[in-house]
Amino acid sequence: MALSGNTADFGASEGRLGWLAMALTPGLGPTRIGRAVALMDGDAGRIFDMPLTELEGFRLPAKSAQFIADGRARAEAEKEWKRVQEAGATLLTPDDEAYPERLREIYDPPAVLWVRGDVGLLGRAGIAVVGTRSPSPYGAGMAEMLSRDLANRGVVILSGMARGVDTAAHKGALAAKGKTVAVWGTGLDVVYPKENKRLAEEIVTGGGAIVSEYPLGTFPAPQNFPIRNRILSGMSVGVLVIEAAEYSGTRITARCAMEQNRDVYAVPGNVTNKNAWGPNTLIKQGAKLTATWEDVWEDLPSQTRLELEDAMGAGRANESNVGQSASLFTGPNESGIGQTGQAMAEHERLVFARIRHDEAIQLDELMEQMEAELASAEIFTALFELELAGRVKALPGKNYVRCF
Repeated sequence: MALSGNTADFGASEGRLGWLAMALTPGLGPTRIGRAVALMDGDAGRIFDMPLTELEGFRLPAKSAQFIADGRARAEAEKEWKRVQEAGATLLTPDDEAYPERLREIYDPPAVLWVRGDVGLLGRAGIAVVGTRSPSPYGAGMAEMLSRDLANRGVVILSGMARGVDTAAHKGALAAKGKTVAVWGTGLDVVYPKENKRLAEEIVTGGGAIVSEYPLGTFPAPQNFPIRNRILSGMSVGVLVIEAAEYSGTRITARCAMEQNRDVYAVPGNVTNKNAWGPNTLIKQGAKLTATWEDVWEDLPSQTRLELEDAMGAGRANESNVGQSASLFTGPNESGIGQTGQAMAEHERLVFARIRHDEAIQLDELMEQMEAELASAEIFTALFELELAGRVKALPGKNYVRCF
């Protein structure tokens, strides 16, 4: 998959090739690589000039040391660099100024980041939005709404582009014409899940970025995704959890955030929903209960808020703070004016009042409830108009929920 974007070309210096060669060497992970580069006084390029005995003195596994000493590591690095350029991507190593500073702070920062898109976003203030792959309409709606509201105020939205909450978060940021970063557990040329190929393209063409610590061609192995979660939390200033079961990858991300001294936010859920266990438990453990973007915004460091406000313009910030989130929660006001600002017809208003944002209603049930108020044709017409106006969403099985 070749995606266009404003990825910078940092060039293949000896240092960058050294980091890349070690990242491609079997048996070497971020911790071992970081320790080896420290022993080389920070010059990763020296790896190519060292004899086997010296490499083994770095406590590298024998097979790894041999792979480097006989030139295979450098050959693989040069081939990978060429593929990266052909794919319209770039690489970042800890030597690069653009390497995200927050990521340097974690215990095992990636030796190499494969990036497509705007590398400058990786250092900006961002919130990681994570949650279940099978959210309720309420969970998906909250993920999209909060991501849209935060992105509208200059906050970068980070997520993993998985099905469910991740996808809703990226879409919310894009709907606000904001910036979003997807952290993958595959190579940049392997879209997973496949149905999100268009979303990946929209992220990059919309000025966002896709990031991975895995070489091109890496398939979606199950073990890759828990590992990548430390990058999501590591690059962010905080992690927002929206619906997660007791045993889920989201718990790993939240734990990483706590270990990395990041703020944790959680959207409370219905206790009868198994996916409410994660956020509700986190709230009991001290995570901040989050219902609107203000709950996150007021927790950001003062300097971060000032930088965001300066970037987007104080005028736009003040204007967007008024009314939007309130109308998203309350739907139409007493005069029948909904989130689009247009007055509803009476039959639309009556139908809309029966539809909730946190629970879908089936068409047959809706018609039964409204039998005394409207004819079936009026209900069908109202649903059609409400869907066109973006006020309700049709789900499989003729189910309907309010849009946020």
